[in-house]
Amino acid sequence: MPHGLEMNVMKDAYRRPVQAVPAEETEGQLEGRNALTEALRSGRTIDKVFIASGETDRALQRLAAQAKEAGAVVVPVDRRKLDAMSVTHAHQGVITLAAAHTYASVDDILQEAADRGEAALIVICDELTDPHNLGAIMRSAECAGAHGVIIPKRRSVGLTATVAKASAGAVEYMKVARVTNINQTIAQLKEKGVWIFGTAAEGSVPMYQADLTGPAAIVIGNEGTGMSPLVQKNCDVTVHVPMRGRISSLNASAAASILLYEAVRQRLGG
Repeated sequence: MPHGLEMNVMKDAYRRPVQAVPAEETEGQLEGRNALTEALRSGRTIDKVFIASGETDRALQRLAAQAKEAGAVVVPVDRRKLDAMSVTHAHQGVITLAAAHTYASVDDILQEAADRGEAALIVICDELTDPHNLGAIMRSAECAGAHGVIIPKRRSVGLTATVAKASAGAVEYMKVARVTNINQTIAQLKEKGVWIFGTAAEGSVPMYQADLTGPAAIVIGNEGTGMSPLVQKNCDVTVHVPMRGRISSLNASAAASILLYEAVRQRLGG
């Protein structure tokens, strides 16, 4: 390569802008052992800890155990996945996802309803994985005056920065409880007098015939597979949204909005 052409190629390389990683993908992502240590020490809410599978370092194993004790989900993954996730390229075998907001408890949600003198209105998300769907559901729930949203710890998106952004500020007002077992939580809600309404295309009752005026929890299933069989079995009633078009299903967040506002309509006596 001629010397002058080589110099031009080098100049072009320096001119090329480095692609920035979107803030919503990296905000809340903590890399390395010290970052996890400080997050635990400060009491920051942690969603997940990704740790290199097969890692035998005792100090790292202790950190993972402490994170699990603090309520985080610890996920062993191939080191190549950590390399792909890493922004700093110095993850030291561990990447932590901190929550964008502190989680509440199911009791906190029920107490919110009691404090407002209202029948509980709750949304249960059964393994939603799309952060935009969860954020949109939180936004609709807050606008409809719902008292809280419940999500599972595993196989579900948590309160990530993307969820917070999609909620358009609702994350600051809507109580979100993250539970170990959705079916146990459903049983506990039933004991407290809350009726569980599952949403499914084949639901036995049209939503307009469901009585949503009393304490109610609306279950929204996974984006692709809907409610898991056991969750559906544990619902008191399964309801469907009447469909008049050619497409047979609604987006999860759209279905949640429709059911929430049907509850609002009924509660206002409309």
